[in-house]
Amino acid sequence: MSKKEAILNAAENKARSGGYNNFSFRELANEVGIKSASVHYHFPTKADLGAELAKRYTENFLQALGEPALLIAQGKDPVERYIELFRHALIADKKMCLCGLFGAESDALPQKVKRYTTLFFEKNIDWLQCAFEKLEGSTTVKARNKAIFVLSLLEGSMMMSKVLNTNEIFSIATKFIEPSKH
Repeated sequence: MSKKEAILNAAENKARSGGYNNFSFRELANEVGIKSASVHYHFPTKADLGAELAKRYTENFLQALGEPALLIAQGKDPVERYIELFRHALIADKKMCLCGLFGAESDALPQKVKRYTTLFFEKNIDWLQCAFEKLEGSTTVKARNKAIFVLSLLEGSMMMSKVLNTNEIFSIATKFIEPSKH
């Protein structure tokens, strides 16, 4: 793994636990075993690092999802796959969605971080909309509204699960979007 990847991994881990302000270049340098100047070499500013984090998180998330049409062709429910990635983040990783946390902080984020955080939500709504259109033959408006509902419910139930220290909140919330409910 390159130093740049190690920095990104360490920063993502900290950010998913406490948001944009939960890490400093000095802390990341100590964790990776490099000098703070080396972090600045790869990311001149914290905004550069935050933007790259949100961009990479979005790309990795969408790649892990796959294409809705391909999932359907394989006999899989793309919406259930989507829910499962959130469930895994909450229960297995014990972390929040990076862009969900950044989104909650969006008013205080540097513009370039906010731009990539916004892109996460736009691309996820588009992905879910496509999934609903293909699964149900829904109209664009209906599929888009369902996409917004699902993403909002998952992000909110993750947050509530963390705050109330129980994954049961997430389980209860996702019952409203189980495959039989599409």
